[in-house]
Amino acid sequence: MAPAGRWIGVVGTGESARPTDLAAAEEVGAGLAAAGAVLVCGGLGGVMEAACRGARSRGGTTVGLLPGLDREAANGWVTIAIPTGLGEARNALVVRSADALIAIGGGWGTLSEIALALKTGRPVVGLSTWAPARDGEPVAGIIAAAGPAEAVSVAMTGPGPPRPAG
Repeated sequence: MAPAGRWIGVVGTGESARPTDLAAAEEVGAGLAAAGAVLVCGGLGGVMEAACRGARSRGGTTVGLLPGLDREAANGWVTIAIPTGLGEARNALVVRSADALIAIGGGWGTLSEIALALKTGRPVVGLSTWAPARDGEPVAGIIAAAGPAEAVSVAMTGPGPPRPAG
């Protein structure tokens, strides 16, 4: 039986994450745990590790969907490590298992998760992340949050109409 509560995906930069993104991720993780959510992520370092650390500091459950086959590759704050063997394709599993996504910073992998979430109708809340545009014009989709607390609140309650992140 799966842990009860809302499942929120936290995605962002891996090992090259900025200190500000790591601090925000840890605060987001703590906030999600305090709100009773299950945190789901890619299970590795950077933003994923910081978010898991924050969630575990509040007794939360963290699920890491790993790109490889080694369960031991998960960061030390992952409660449930699931080795997928899918490489970057595991991004789709992170998105599909989440009720909403919080994107913090991010590189190409984060952008792919944002795109998959928006395509599947999952809300995406952004903190210092991508701001999609088409022909130089902002495209609605990512809900820009002013900080970690707002990101958690919006992800937990379900957002209103998307607004551009930029």
